[in-house]
Amino acid sequence: MATPRTPSISEPVVRTAAGALRGAWEAGLTVFRGVPFAEPPVGALRFQAPRPVRSWDGVRPALEHGPPPPQSGVLGSSGSVSDGGWLTLNVWTPDTGAALPVMVWIPGGGYAMGYSGLPEYDAGRLASAGTVVVTINYRLGVEGFAHIEGAPANRGLLDQVAALEWVRDNIHVFGGDPDRVTVFGQSAGGGSVAALLAMPTAAGLFHRAVAQSVPGTFFSPELAADLAAAFAAEAGVRPTVSEMAEVEPELLAAAGDAVFATMDRWAAITLRPIPFAPVVDGEVLPATPWQALADGRARDVVLVAGHTRDEHRLFSLIDGVLGQVTREQAETALRVLAPGLGYREAFPAASDEEVYELVNGDWLFRMPSVHLAEAQVAGGGRAHLFELTWPAPGMGGLLGACHGLDVPLVFGNLTSGQTATLIGEPSPEAVALSAEMRRSWTGFAAHGDPGWPAYTTGERLTRVFDNPSTVGPYPEETARLLWRDHTFSALPLL
Repeated sequence: MATPRTPSISEPVVRTAAGALRGAWEAGLTVFRGVPFAEPPVGALRFQAPRPVRSWDGVRPALEHGPPPPQSGVLGSSGSVSDGGWLTLNVWTPDTGAALPVMVWIPGGGYAMGYSGLPEYDAGRLASAGTVVVTINYRLGVEGFAHIEGAPANRGLLDQVAALEWVRDNIHVFGGDPDRVTVFGQSAGGGSVAALLAMPTAAGLFHRAVAQSVPGTFFSPELAADLAAAFAAEAGVRPTVSEMAEVEPELLAAAGDAVFATMDRWAAITLRPIPFAPVVDGEVLPATPWQALADGRARDVVLVAGHTRDEHRLFSLIDGVLGQVTREQAETALRVLAPGLGYREAFPAASDEEVYELVNGDWLFRMPSVHLAEAQVAGGGRAHLFELTWPAPGMGGLLGACHGLDVPLVFGNLTSGQTATLIGEPSPEAVALSAEMRRSWTGFAAHGDPGWPAYTTGERLTRVFDNPSTVGPYPEETARLLWRDHTFSALPLL
């Protein structure tokens, strides 16, 4: 734990419910990093619901990001175990004496990796528009999402709820309006936003939501328990709290990676290896987001949902099949992910690779995002739909409008962080599109209007972010019609 000290008169200090924090001035903003919102989930608190952070005396420095949570190393990321102080958040504010709209960012990473301290999530440019921005950490992988006997389900989601409760109780001292809170996230962060919309414990903690590239993968308890048993077996223990708590967090993360590398019996999630996802357990998460929204659970929350055009191309690159997809691989994807949907007939001119990318992208991100907007409308709420079609010039221009391209554009970090490699050398077009998307996101946070009409099942008006951007009927109508009768249910154990 950082050692409190007496601040100088020039350093910004705020007093939260738990104690005073000392931040820093940065480019006209006040920034606080590594702020604990819950007790470290270690020792007796391991695999338990988050507990409110204990108060401290003096002034605690909030100048550095907290440690990343233990996480997968599959893509080269790593988590520092440290003292378990992973449940921290960061705040950027233009004016601690104001009552500004608040945006709370939930990082993605397949529910297995991710960290609010990554340079691509620096919120300085977003906050400079007159918004208080909060970025959070939450437990990942086995620590946060494994379905373990004796532990509450979806601990990572419960961490997110705890962070939002902290925002409700404390954001006013940072100049934020607790009655104008927008949650936003991409990939697993977008799936988390969708889950929060369906969770009773999150009701009333936010008023607007932006769900970018929402994954359609939510697990049944049976599937999640089978996966947890595999994680535990890899670590040499049984899938119970008492035994798994004896294994160090970094070793459990490694066990998750080992299962990730050899997934061979779980059908759809084996094809696109997905060992972690929220569990529809009936209590923490009573229903899938699509069912909950259609039932009207979040009708009072205004929703923006959307996806990129070429969602799967980045994964084809990571998997080493970009430009090399075989007929067999395409047919396997069709059989496992979209049996009977008629992709070959709907896209007669598409190559095997194009079909492979379409069906993977539609199953995992594109159609879940569209269905989320449609469920919100069906439940009596308001939703706005978008698609990003601007082709990324980075990486030789091979990836198009791929998964993750929206992150540097929304944050305006076009030259820092891994996602900036998708942009390459920022062109005037990239700079302009980034500014446009930031205006849409911050305008939505401030006023509930992203700058284009709401989505209806009649006109299906969609904002297409490109150069130039347009508004028109949903561009991927052929795919939408293929999936219109599909239900994104909790994935069963097959």
